Amino acid sequence: MIAPVAVPLFASAMMLVLGGDRRTLNATLNAASVVALVAIAIALLRGADTSPDGLLGVYRLGDWPAPFAIVLVVDRLTAMMLLLTSILASATLIFSLARWHRVGAHFHSLFQLLLMGINGAFLTGDLFNLFVFFEVLLAASYGLALHGSGTARVTAGMHYIIVNLVASLLFLIGVSLIYGVTGTLNMADLATRIPAIRAEDRALLEAGAAVLGIAFLTKAGMWPMCFWLPRTYAAAPPPVAALFAILTKVGVYIILRLWLLLFGDHAGASAHFGGELLLIGGMATIVFGAIGCLASQDMARLAAYSVLVSSGTVLSAIAMGPVDMTAGALYYLVSSTLGLAALFLLIELIERGREPGADLLAVTRELYGEEDELDDSKGTGIAIPASIAALGGAFICCTLVISGLPPLSGFVAKFALLTAALNSQPDSIPIAAWIFLVILILSGLATLIATTRAGIHALWASPDRAVPSVRLVEIVPIVALILLCAAQTMQAGPVMRYAQAAAGSLYTPHDYLRSVLGTENVLQHIRREPR
Repeated sequence: MIAPVAVPLFASAMMLVLGGDRRTLNATLNAASVVALVAIAIALLRGADTSPDGLLGVYRLGDWPAPFAIVLVVDRLTAMMLLLTSILASATLIFSLARWHRVGAHFHSLFQLLLMGINGAFLTGDLFNLFVFFEVLLAASYGLALHGSGTARVTAGMHYIIVNLVASLLFLIGVSLIYGVTGTLNMADLATRIPAIRAEDRALLEAGAAVLGIAFLTKAGMWPMCFWLPRTYAAAPPPVAALFAILTKVGVYIILRLWLLLFGDHAGASAHFGGELLLIGGMATIVFGAIGCLASQDMARLAAYSVLVSSGTVLSAIAMGPVDMTAGALYYLVSSTLGLAALFLLIELIERGREPGADLLAVTRELYGEEDELDDSKGTGIAIPASIAALGGAFICCTLVISGLPPLSGFVAKFALLTAALNSQPDSIPIAAWIFLVILILSGLATLIATTRAGIHALWASPDRAVPSVRLVEIVPIVALILLCAAQTMQAGPVMRYAQAAAGSLYTPHDYLRSVLGTENVLQHIRREPR
């Protein structure tokens, strides 16, 4: 259970000792570490899925008793996020070996430190430890966002650093307020103490939770705290942007974990605290992302705004509940993250054979009716180079996934969300469900229009464009991510069953509390009088 943290920590330390100029050896260590993380994540997922309560176990550092120990907890949701992270890391690392890992120093060590921070954030059961892993992943992401230099990248990277430093400050303030009221930062211990908080202290507790929520929602990219994301993701190197697709899901994961654990049905007067604002903010994020997709004049920004649509969809589904909605959200989270990562990698290959600013020029010509007319004298048959055909096919698949069209996993995910929303209440469908249904369908239509327009301009509108040189090491990870989306479709039953079980354990956290605190401690906290 500690291996997803220990392996990248050890690998990054070895790379720093070797030095950033020994890229071949560092790349070998990086690849070995990522392969090990994939194997470990698969083993953890299988172990959690076969466990009767869906919880593989608890690792207490130093073997200190709860709630004093720094604990790492592996359940179905944690194992799923660890596997998704390791898969994205594998694809982006393979893609970067073509050329991107050589354009700056310490790429491989920062890559491993980022994985360590992400994995630790998924595993930890302690708020302060969460802050530590949060800072590790942010520090590594700062270096990766600036990898390769360039004016646009440095400008966007500096904005990204400032925003996240402010978010870290809010994180500390929120944690301090919660600790001042409850006297603990262990997540399971917090879940047992919050129902017994005195009425006069509850406002301070909820204020701390609200400040903490702002920090996480900023990372998740919820509107209106998402202004930094499109520019940063569009300017980042393609393999870094593809890996950053999981960073917004770190914020979403923490919101999902803490909101249902600390403010679920068992939280007394604080039950479902902030749920309405989370729902409104999630829907607003979908709308903002969809409008951004339509307004984008280059493909990288289109992909970045699609990340916002993905985050907003998951946040809205979490806020709406119940278990079926959350299960659909988890299925959608995996599908959209894989599709967006593939799209970020693909855009770099498509743009390689185009002139700078080609997207802007194409939109401008279309706006003023200056499109080139077809020359019928050349006939209708046009030979399509193999690389263009491969890139075009991959782009169509990415479009289907992120817009939610059949036959790939994006359609299954949105169908599951819509079905759960319409079946949320047997007597009558809530107005929020209808609004979510409309927004989800329209956002898919907006994404389809935007990506289709971008694909036509990039791949078909310029027959005389230079054919991009595509290496096998670059196209293989993109195809692999798309095939995983196809596999998620073909195995939709088992994957949805797993998501359903993971969501169910979040809504009934008794096994989580018992594993972390022990049966005696849980009973003691339940019987405790209000503080």
